[in-house]
Amino acid sequence: MYSESQVPDASARIRGRRSDRRWVTQALELLQAEAGRSGWTPLIPFHAPGAGDIDIYLKDESLHPTGSLKHRLARALFTHGLCNGDIGPRTTIVEASSGSTAVSEAYFAQILGLDFVAVIPAATSREKIALIERHGGQVLVVEDPADVIRTAQSVTAQRDGHFMDQFTFASQATNWREGNIASELFTQLLREKHPVPEWIVVGAGTGGTSTSIARYARFSGFGTGIAVVDPEGSAFYEGWRRNDRSYVTSTPSRIEGIGRTRVERSFVPNLIDEVLPIPDAASIATMRWASRIIGRRVGASTGTNIWGTLQLAQRLSSSRRAGSIVSLICDTGERYSSTYFNDAWLAEQNIDIAPFERALEVFTSTGVLRAA
Repeated sequence: MYSESQVPDASARIRGRRSDRRWVTQALELLQAEAGRSGWTPLIPFHAPGAGDIDIYLKDESLHPTGSLKHRLARALFTHGLCNGDIGPRTTIVEASSGSTAVSEAYFAQILGLDFVAVIPAATSREKIALIERHGGQVLVVEDPADVIRTAQSVTAQRDGHFMDQFTFASQATNWREGNIASELFTQLLREKHPVPEWIVVGAGTGGTSTSIARYARFSGFGTGIAVVDPEGSAFYEGWRRNDRSYVTSTPSRIEGIGRTRVERSFVPNLIDEVLPIPDAASIATMRWASRIIGRRVGASTGTNIWGTLQLAQRLSSSRRAGSIVSLICDTGERYSSTYFNDAWLAEQNIDIAPFERALEVFTSTGVLRAA
């Protein structure tokens, strides 16, 4: 039995919930409108000298409005949070990120009129920080990468906000059955010489992209292999090799956007056919080499993708097989002018890319790719 003083409070709460529901509906409509404006990203042939009869394609995720693959993830995480009742008209959005996800989430938070706080490791490029702030986001820099998630959780509690937690929710938020990156690229390949690729090659940060592509391929009956390329310092390769989802490393990845010190929950090892460990120097040398071929700068995670792609292309050629391989341009290289494209930064990091540059020269002329 409610007292008279309690009834108005209950009515106010109901009216508040209904008002919030109307806002959520409007917010979802804004996200759907943005998705309609963004459209599909192109699938471009990558004419790699030395690839022989293997057709290589790169799905260019750098052409999203926020310039990276994480644009899709950010929209999916906002949709998930709205439909799950976690995001309302006054919610502060908080994320732990190495940069690109935070850039994209800042963009969507601005569209929805929400405050956004990005907690990022100190090694994040200053170009990414500027982009987060350009979209109205607040940046909190953490010296130790291992403290990024804990700090984000603390900020969330302080601001009574919502922690997006991309590393937990990437595979849950992404719709892998339809309207995703996998359905796009398989549709785009329909009129190509090899419409079902032998391999799709992606990096893993959250693990969400590899998981969603692998699930879609299985759901659609395609025999395409899924390969994950993993940079130095990351746990995914050893976690996959040992079948140990608790595996951790002590050194964070230097390739922004991919690699983690732990096997994240969105990474599903059983769906991955192969994980290829890639030296950081190979990623950066290949990034620069590929940028010259494409005619514009791409990021280091794209270099990681392409080095792994070339390894698999050589394997197919050696077995006298034709076919196609698809990978991703993850983001634009303009975000890394101060780091991966900066020789002084490479020297500070003690990264010598010259052996891998020579290896790529040999591949260009002979089709043989040897680790430096």
